[in-house]
Amino acid sequence: MTVPHDHRALLERVALLSPGDERICDLADLFKIFGDTTRMRILYALWESEMCVCALAEYLGMTQSAVSHQLKVLRENNLVGTRREGKTVFYYLADDHVRTIIAQGWDHLTEERKENP
Repeated sequence: MTVPHDHRALLERVALLSPGDERICDLADLFKIFGDTTRMRILYALWESEMCVCALAEYLGMTQSAVSHQLKVLRENNLVGTRREGKTVFYYLADDHVRTIIAQGWDHLTEERKENP
């Protein structure tokens, strides 16, 4: 007969150190933004250079309206920033955190996996 071990201390520590449900939901929502192929293509394009909507639309083979919709989502979630030059608005990655998130995801995706024995 096995004696169950006591998880109380572990559970108390995890509960104390874990963010609240609201922050967990916020984080899940952030990762949902990265879960869209079009948005990821936009982010990768902006990784290389700031671009206007018309350049992004041409690169992606999409309408400017469709690209603008995705840029709005990215902008509302602080993933891209804008700067205006005359009548043209240029988009760019908001900060190095965005680059880090993408790079870490790519590293995880492409790392060599070890087989379990």
